[in-house]
Amino acid sequence: MKVIEVKGLTKSYGDFKAVAGIDLTIEAGEIFALLGPNGAGKTTTVEILAGFRDREAGSVSVLGFDPATKGDAGRAWRNRIGIVLQTASDAGSFKVREIVKHFSAFYANPRDVDQVIEAVGLSEKRDSLVLELSGGQRRRLDVALGIIGSPELLFLDEPTTGFDPEARRAFWSLIRDLKAGGTTILLTTHYLDEAEELADRVAVIAAGKIIEVSTPALLGGRSTAKATVSWLGSNGIQTEESDNPTAVVSKLAAQFGGDIPELVITRPSLEDIYLKMIGGQHE
Repeated sequence: MKVIEVKGLTKSYGDFKAVAGIDLTIEAGEIFALLGPNGAGKTTTVEILAGFRDREAGSVSVLGFDPATKGDAGRAWRNRIGIVLQTASDAGSFKVREIVKHFSAFYANPRDVDQVIEAVGLSEKRDSLVLELSGGQRRRLDVALGIIGSPELLFLDEPTTGFDPEARRAFWSLIRDLKAGGTTILLTTHYLDEAEELADRVAVIAAGKIIEVSTPALLGGRSTAKATVSWLGSNGIQTEESDNPTAVVSKLAAQFGGDIPELVITRPSLEDIYLKMIGGQHE
């Protein structure tokens, strides 16, 4: 089942074309990551798909409905999606548990409030006012509000901004659990390790256009890219690129009569491929 289908999507702000003809299909149960520099069109695309922003042209279907004309679906459609946008929660006079409980009442089949608070790492802050939370803790609260409704489809726009490494990995575990439960997830992130860890497929977007859609392992020909073999030679560190690094290592082993000093074999990382694809545009 196709949860999201997009054809020819465009959106401009004055003379600036934020989205310049995107085609996109996301299947049920997959984690799909949108990667791209700032201003590439990621957030605009997510906001259009979530029904928060109008488009200029193109067709969009989200869970079988057009977000721009979903009057016949109404609350029932909204009940099926969860959203974590870049804007932080603004509920300073509420306690954490109060605001999560309040949002749970909007949904037909909400998750347990305390389990959600624990899942995002806010158990010790459940009775704290939102205005007392740090930036990272507020971001965790945004995630809690996005998942409280047990959504079929979850939009996550830069969800782990402000998370420390431990919190990010706990969040990754939560996302895997949601996927295992059947939730489809559209994720935007600047963290390439996050995309590689979580995403079934990724799309690289730049200047409002999608450059390529693939798995993290195959993106940009990554799996067939040449390996770099480096070692300590008589003139310092030396390197050689090769389609057959085993042959290079065999040659070096014969040359050195066994162990090769400081031998390292690397292939391009997802970040290497991504930076090459966006052509030096700024994050």
